[in-house]
Amino acid sequence: MSFLIRVQLPDSPGTLGAVATALGMVGADILSLDVVERGSGLAIDDLVVELPSGRLPDALITAAESVEGVEVDAVRPYAGVLDTHRELELVEEIAGQPAAGLEILAEGVPKIVRAGWSLVVRRQSDATVKRLASSGAAPEAPIAELPWLPLERATVLDSEESWIPPTWQELGTELAATPLGKPDRALLVGRPGGPMFRAAEVARLAHLAGIVAVVLDG
Repeated sequence: MSFLIRVQLPDSPGTLGAVATALGMVGADILSLDVVERGSGLAIDDLVVELPSGRLPDALITAAESVEGVEVDAVRPYAGVLDTHRELELVEEIAGQPAAGLEILAEGVPKIVRAGWSLVVRRQSDATVKRLASSGAAPEAPIAELPWLPLERATVLDSEESWIPPTWQELGTELAATPLGKPDRALLVGRPGGPMFRAAEVARLAHLAGIVAVVLDG
């Protein structure tokens, strides 16, 4: 079974190699790697690893944190490998089918930012929320309100706010949102079980949404 493991480690030569060696000692096979964020002497990396049948994911945490200075932010099941450079392909697909652009965006974004689901939403003039598009795994329960709309810039949302449906909170869903061309229209991304969205991921989300908005509205 494959797992996505997010690690925080010292940004120094040999540390990532030591983590890879430690994971290999518990039978984990690294399928792909992505550097999420780097700065202040630390790096945040996402690794997709495959564990042999019968091995528990806790073994990944123990192995990675056996390397000095390494902390595991989260481990969760993950199918496939990291699709880290698909933004251009997604934009090209949207440009070729603009009538279905929002649906294509909603379906494609979770694969790029390793989230569980995404929604495109709009705040109506009467303050109600309209769902414009959603990914296949997006929650079906209606959203009564989005008090953070209109939205001026991409941001991480407080996962404990009262507007968040109880089922999202029960799953420990981390949330990020970015305006999509207009302040009253936004792309909302959910990551059940974490990990939290990093600043670099939010910036990446904003950049992608800005390009898509130009393609669709420009």
